Amino acid sequence: MPAIIASEPMRRLMAMVERVARSSAIVLITGESGSGKELIARAVHHHSMRSHRPWVDLSCAALPEHLLESELFGYDKGAFSGADTHKPGLFELAHQGTIFLDEIGDLDPRMQVKLLRVLDGVPYYRLGGVKKVSVDVRVVAATNLELEVAVAEGRFRSDLYHRLSQITLRVPPLRHRTDDIAPIAHYFLAQHDAALSFSQAALDVLVTHPWPGNIRELRNVVTKAAVLAQGDIILPSDLPISPDQPRVNERAMPLDPGSNSIEGMERRMIMEALAATGGHQQKAAARLGISRRTLSRKLKLYDSEGVRAAL
Repeated sequence: MPAIIASEPMRRLMAMVERVARSSAIVLITGESGSGKELIARAVHHHSMRSHRPWVDLSCAALPEHLLESELFGYDKGAFSGADTHKPGLFELAHQGTIFLDEIGDLDPRMQVKLLRVLDGVPYYRLGGVKKVSVDVRVVAATNLELEVAVAEGRFRSDLYHRLSQITLRVPPLRHRTDDIAPIAHYFLAQHDAALSFSQAALDVLVTHPWPGNIRELRNVVTKAAVLAQGDIILPSDLPISPDQPRVNERAMPLDPGSNSIEGMERRMIMEALAATGGHQQKAAARLGISRRTLSRKLKLYDSEGVRAAL
């Protein structure tokens, strides 16, 4: 997968990836949806000693529990109706390589127990099997959830969380690495039509947009603009960005405590996230890419300053 990195936060993250990849430690990658967690996971595999071995990936939220178990651990002939032969699981297919478990926070509690045993090196049975299977696999997991919150609420096992988070890498949201926006936008545009280009005004709009959907949203915006543009130069009017969405350029904003400061913009984004989730703090925190504890702390600060009433 191509990696387009221009911002300092992503350069620091990739430097950490290269160091982490040399070890055999389990890696947990966190970050907002669409921020590029799979890219970082693939980079861990690419820079590891297992790079010439299999890469296997699976979204834990894409399959129901009974199918997820057979996909991960395989099954033997006769394990269930329709099992006419044995099927190796993804852990076996990833032997000596890397398995990437995306959306690990959505894993069913029973599967959490089974995964924990495998991570501890315990051999396992395929479904309907009578012979244990042992594998040598590097596990990389990713989630857009705050697993600490899930642990505190009893939705995710604390022992599995600590096992997964031997090394934690957090991918910053696109709005926190604005130097990456223009190069990535140029890349997506060239994929669609190399003859097209952005006007400077259009690039300014892209750079100052908050991108709640991160890179996935940027790709969609660029693709739509490329299709709808009436000339070879994409103008701000060609960009399908809602004008009522707040736009932010943190580098250019003053640091005074007023409403146009970073702090003021942060407050408005928090209030908008709470409004969009009906006041549900956990959902608002996930939407913002912060922990619920951080959100609660900020809300207490705003209460003390009388900010929430003013906003």
